[in-house]
Amino acid sequence: MKIEPYLFFDGQAEEAMAFYEKALGAQREAAMRYADCPDPIPAECMPPGGPQKILHGSLLIQGQRLMLSDGVPMESGGFRGFSLTLQYESEDEAGAAFERLSHEGRVIMPLGPTFFSPCYGMLLDRFGVQWMVMAAPESPPQA
Repeated sequence: MKIEPYLFFDGQAEEAMAFYEKALGAQREAAMRYADCPDPIPAECMPPGGPQKILHGSLLIQGQRLMLSDGVPMESGGFRGFSLTLQYESEDEAGAAFERLSHEGRVIMPLGPTFFSPCYGMLLDRFGVQWMVMAAPESPPQA
């Protein structure tokens, strides 16, 4: 079994895909548009921007899948307590990814050493997605 994140961008999925391709070296697997659907899409399910918006997108980031969509209009509220975590083998890789992802975003916790990682930081990217970026610890923490 796999658990794979699926993010909804409320009309900015195409822009998000291009950003993650550049910032993280993501490879585009799929970009299906509402216009590609063989069945008519009910008006209440069409995202702002119309049929050229992303119905389903898929990116591979170093072999890990991130799926996304412009989605149907969302209700306010809902579960918001999540973050995507990127763990790199080196501090240099973590630092470079952190720098690229934080462009036009907001740093929550600057990169620095912690008791569980030699290099860890948190940020919100320009789309409001929260990321935790870290370098793998030299020796795994003991449970």
